[in-house]
Amino acid sequence: MASPRTRGITLKSAKELELMSRAGWVVAQAKERLREAVAPGVTTGELDRIAAEEIARLGATSSFKGYTGVGAPPFPGTICASVNEEIVHGIPGDRVLLEGDIVSLDVGAIVCGFHGDSAFTCAVGSVSEDRQRLIDATREALRLGIAEARVGARIGDISAAVESHAIHLGYSVVRQYVGHGIGRQMHEEPQIPNYGVAGRGPLLREGMTIAIEPMLNVGTWETTQLDDGWTVVTADGNVSAHFEDTIAITSNGARILTSLDDLSQRS
Repeated sequence: MASPRTRGITLKSAKELELMSRAGWVVAQAKERLREAVAPGVTTGELDRIAAEEIARLGATSSFKGYTGVGAPPFPGTICASVNEEIVHGIPGDRVLLEGDIVSLDVGAIVCGFHGDSAFTCAVGSVSEDRQRLIDATREALRLGIAEARVGARIGDISAAVESHAIHLGYSVVRQYVGHGIGRQMHEEPQIPNYGVAGRGPLLREGMTIAIEPMLNVGTWETTQLDDGWTVVTADGNVSAHFEDTIAITSNGARILTSLDDLSQRS
């Protein structure tokens, strides 16, 4: 979930990182169930139910359900489900996914008081080449951002990697919503913009845990929030894609906590 506000920067101990890894593993498992379920004719509410059941089955609770943003009502879903021109924070419900749509699914889970947060965009059935290119570009922007997340680097190194990739391919980068620190709170310091200048911003230190989340648009970077107080859409109605992972800054580089490849908490 993109950050509307943040709290103080905290460094995590080895024990805390393992608890976050457990939360990340739950999120990774829920994402896999969602990927399997996305298809034409499925509603975003049905996807929300699948995620809720999976998170509960694994002994965790949702980070999102009941979350209150600045001036917003409590979020009613377990996941955020954002379709086509919806960028982030889409409320799951009766909307039916159609062939050719793209849908961004954002999942958060809490284990032992620690959060994991991750998102991905996928095609519903067969999609146009333009839409598939947007999905692929946003996924790659996340990979490039994570590659810059290492001890001694700066937040601006992550931001610049995402932005330069997007601009090179002709996409705009959402500015009003950003990645964030994460731990005992879903949104902590530092903020992780998807635009910026390399070599600037807070220093990355071992034990920091952050959520990097590129949001790339086909048209303008400007956004509009709908009357539900949550759903954010592109101002021009063009499509958007969103990818996110929670990572830990370690002496060996970035450890992706919300990936099935993080095997430390597999049971």
